Amino acid sequence: MIEARQLTKIFRDKKRGEIRAVDNVSLRCQPGRIFGLLGGNGAGKTTCLRLLATLLQPTSGAATVAGYEVLTQPEKVRANIGFLSAGTALYGRLTARELVEYFGRLHGLPDGVLRPRLESLFAALDMNEFRDGRCDKLSTGMKQKVSIARTIIHDPAVMIFDEPTRGLDVLAARAVLAFIRECRERGKTVIFSTHVMSEMEKLCDTIAILHRGRILAEGSLAQLRERFACRDLEDIFVRVVEETP
Repeated sequence: MIEARQLTKIFRDKKRGEIRAVDNVSLRCQPGRIFGLLGGNGAGKTTCLRLLATLLQPTSGAATVAGYEVLTQPEKVRANIGFLSAGTALYGRLTARELVEYFGRLHGLPDGVLRPRLESLFAALDMNEFRDGRCDKLSTGMKQKVSIARTIIHDPAVMIFDEPTRGLDVLAARAVLAFIRECRERGKTVIFSTHVMSEMEKLCDTIAILHRGRILAEGSLAQLRERFACRDLEDIFVRVVEETP
């Protein structure tokens, strides 16, 4: 499970002064469900997810991920999460197999666990055709599959997706979305950020509208439709944002 309590991140800029990238965000993500963060560019989605993944430290507030506190137990948090984004860099000189194997070893997987796990993932993600291809020679969709395999080689309980389909073609994006659904079906705790309304509608059990670092509305798609008397999620989003002072 993921639980954030008044999570806040403040950056200080010489010209702009204090910037509240994440402002008193509280949320709860349950196993077997997908929690969606919906917001435009600069809304604070990535900063929020990086706080949960211990890539940044909060200015104030607290969060628990997979039963561990992000501030006092960051190593435990990292051991129990998979973090996938559109901009994840790969080691270009390694093959797909070498890279996924490398990350498995970083997570401490013994050969008896790593080898069968790697073979299973490569078959499930249809990666065997390019398993021995160097990462710098792969297509964008192939690279994203390598990123997925790297992300889940240690079978984490919590999955964090930060706009993972950005820049992908339709087929590659569909494969990523199918993988996210599979995570839910396997009982993973999933948090997913995007600015693409259709992805949010298709995937998420709970939708939180994030704007200027704050969650302005939260609920299932049906609940949001009833609350704002709108069927279209884009109309709901625009109404929520425009009504915020």
